[in-house]
Amino acid sequence: MPRNLMALTKEQKQKILEDLREMFSRQKAIILVGITGLKVKDISKLRKKVKGIGASLKVVKKTLAEIVFKENKMDFEKDKLKQEIALVFSFENEFLLPKIVYEQRNQNLEILGGYFENSFKEAEEIITLAQLPSKDELMARLVRGLKTPISNFVNVLGGNIKGLIYVLKNIKT
Repeated sequence: MPRNLMALTKEQKQKILEDLREMFSRQKAIILVGITGLKVKDISKLRKKVKGIGASLKVVKKTLAEIVFKENKMDFEKDKLKQEIALVFSFENEFLLPKIVYEQRNQNLEILGGYFENSFKEAEEIITLAQLPSKDELMARLVRGLKTPISNFVNVLGGNIKGLIYVLKNIKT
């Protein structure tokens, strides 16, 4: 019988709570995702992707998630959530996590919201974060922005020197 059809024992729930508490203590960001109807292979694919960036995905019962959120003085309204959920924890790069989750979304994987710096962000804010350029891309844009005026200045100075040389050459002949 699949695990989700069996009731969890008290010991299993305690183990899950311990794991969640440990993850909460190390997290830099948490994204809540709805996974109702999501295939196991899709969850496994997302789990593998987030693991590659130093993050972790945990499928949890809403009641257990509520306990740990409240222990950490974070809002969590399980009654508003009608679907099964997973929590995606970032332990290293909190700004890369929304991009990975956003890239994997489909009709059955829905971003519900998240916590950054222990402050709740709505799904729209998480999606906006996901669509921001990466740090490397922003640095490249900055360098390009600084380089262009300098290059133009060098070209202008070079043009003046070329003009002077042309005038001197004509005077000489």
